[in-house]
Amino acid sequence: MTDQTAAAPEAGYASVNGLQMYYELHGDGGDGGTPLLLLHGGLFDIEQQFGALIPSLSAGRRVIATDFQGHGRTNDIDRPLGTSDLASDVIGLLEHLGVHNVDVFGFSVGGAVALDLAIRHPELVRKLVVSSVSFRPEGDRGGNAEAVAEMTVDMIAGTPMEERYLAVSPHPDREHLQGLLDKLARYGAGEAGWSDDEIRGIAAPTLFTVGDCDMVKLDHAVKFLQLRGGDVNGDFEGVPASQLAVFPGTTHFFGLARTNLVRDVVITFLDAPAPTGWADV
Repeated sequence: MTDQTAAAPEAGYASVNGLQMYYELHGDGGDGGTPLLLLHGGLFDIEQQFGALIPSLSAGRRVIATDFQGHGRTNDIDRPLGTSDLASDVIGLLEHLGVHNVDVFGFSVGGAVALDLAIRHPELVRKLVVSSVSFRPEGDRGGNAEAVAEMTVDMIAGTPMEERYLAVSPHPDREHLQGLLDKLARYGAGEAGWSDDEIRGIAAPTLFTVGDCDMVKLDHAVKFLQLRGGDVNGDFEGVPASQLAVFPGTTHFFGLARTNLVRDVVITFLDAPAPTGWADV
């Protein structure tokens, strides 16, 4: 059984794009391997999204985790939430840490940021784990965005999200929390996503994970796999470098809740030797 006791992380703040961006460093990465960057989803933070996974993910590797603008311990600024801006923040953080190459594991909003990094800055990303996010708006079932658009602080009163925000935010009041909800309601507005050619051209081997009753349509997840060179008869053609995992009985909100299953799938993918390129498999 994996030891789930984690040592206290190194923690700090990086001055990036007007933010005091909170980050944590877990594990020692003593073997010189590629660090793993964790990017959480909207209204979550490091602890809520990845807390149960970090002890195993950081066993034998360095893990870098960060709170996005307005989330967790990172302050908010007068700027909408958008994928390219959040990606720019992450790049600034990596520069602050002197890190030039990472594996990336992003969920929902964090998954969109991970995609943006892999497409716009391929030199930064060795392996890519994208969870519960569509690469174009038509990949969403609908419902989640509409629910977020109507969300108020009264609707989440007493929930772990509200309690966590009020406990750790640099501006721990319900007015700022409502401001974050309003920004999340507009997140992605005007963003067209990425073309088939951009997804096909990602250099990093990619693991796409989705719940079987997630906000992302299953046929969209399969299309992602196909664009990445998957959906083949692996017995004869070899196992592609890019893969798909569908977690059973899993919604969007609880997309990473099956900790043992997620841990096994993600670590197996990260630790596997990468073929020279998915198109050559």
